Amino acid sequence: MSAGDTAWVLGSAALVLFMTPGLALFYGGMVRAKNVLAVMMNNLVSMGVVTVLWALVACSLAFGHDAGGGLIGDLHLAGLANLGHRLPGFHGLHVSPLAVVVFQLMFAIITAALISGGTVDRIRFPAFVLLIAVWLLLVYVPIAHWVFSPGGWLARRGVLDFAGGTVVEVNSGFSTLAVVLVLGRREGWPRESMAPHSVPLSLLGAGILWFGWFGFNAGSALGANDVAVHAFVNTQLAAAAGLLGWLAFEQVREHYPTTLGAASGAVAGMVAITPCAGFVSAMPALLIGLLAGLLCAMAVRLKFRLGYDDSLDVLGVHGVGGIVGMVLLGLFATRAVNATGANGLVYGGGFHLLGVELLATGATIVWAFGVTWLLATGIDRLVGLRVSRDDERRGLDLTQHAESAYSATGTGRIGS
Repeated sequence: MSAGDTAWVLGSAALVLFMTPGLALFYGGMVRAKNVLAVMMNNLVSMGVVTVLWALVACSLAFGHDAGGGLIGDLHLAGLANLGHRLPGFHGLHVSPLAVVVFQLMFAIITAALISGGTVDRIRFPAFVLLIAVWLLLVYVPIAHWVFSPGGWLARRGVLDFAGGTVVEVNSGFSTLAVVLVLGRREGWPRESMAPHSVPLSLLGAGILWFGWFGFNAGSALGANDVAVHAFVNTQLAAAAGLLGWLAFEQVREHYPTTLGAASGAVAGMVAITPCAGFVSAMPALLIGLLAGLLCAMAVRLKFRLGYDDSLDVLGVHGVGGIVGMVLLGLFATRAVNATGANGLVYGGGFHLLGVELLATGATIVWAFGVTWLLATGIDRLVGLRVSRDDERRGLDLTQHAESAYSATGTGRIGS
């Protein structure tokens, strides 16, 4: 075991965990004041629920010995047992297996938390907790096994996904779409203005996300090595290009660039570079980020035309951004950056890699949307997903948590 590589992975895991409070701030600033604590709570509770389930069984189902067909792992690692030597199928690593497990745990946490962005203002807290618990086991874990585990059926076909373009981004985007279709629109949307209550709060959250994303992508090299350096640099380049791409779209289309657009563009660029970070060189990373900023800015406006209320644009940024990254990876991947990868179409690799990337993207969309829709429908019938109209009007901070983010008394606790 390399102490340096293990320290890098542990530090990266801490950065990725820090992204979830950053996401809470990013989302919290974009909702109305009466719902800010509720959306933050949904992010924070993901840290608790996912951690416990990951340790008990989810980690084993994702990274245990393949149980057949490359679809799911076995229970060999349940309870974080049998981690003394290496994870099944992982060869040549100089990192503690437990360090890899905790690093992957942080990915699972933030993917579950992302779903809260589409459901704000109207989802019942107990229903959200139940949803992400079952979703983790039936949606996230299988896709993680398919792509991240060497025994997964997509991994065996040669899919490249450096840090979760499918497992995190496409998965969260289309899972969110399924939930919001079951939930329905917010009261008054899109007729009433539902402007962010604190853009500065969202900008602070975006900054934390940007900072944490270096651990998300560069840490996925699972070592302090040259690939990690490429991933780090590519993350910065794509974020910057995504920011400028989104602002350019706003300037041309709407004649004013917005601060929230700048933050969203940076996130879109980082989403798109996530599957590519350790497989592409610098100039393609700039192009990937730029195209993601432009295309995601277009995508978030489609919800008004199509009529689905994805409140904070999880599908438009994460789902679409993930697709952009997976497709462009099939074009721009090069073994000159990562010898364990493959050459994409532009570098003489033919159409094979592009075909595998499209297959992985399509399989993720179908599974994430289909299974999540069934889960959300079942939970809605069992316990009810949505708050009452009266509770929605009063705000979820009061009705779900008996708190207020901006209480006049300064206590924040109702009745204190």
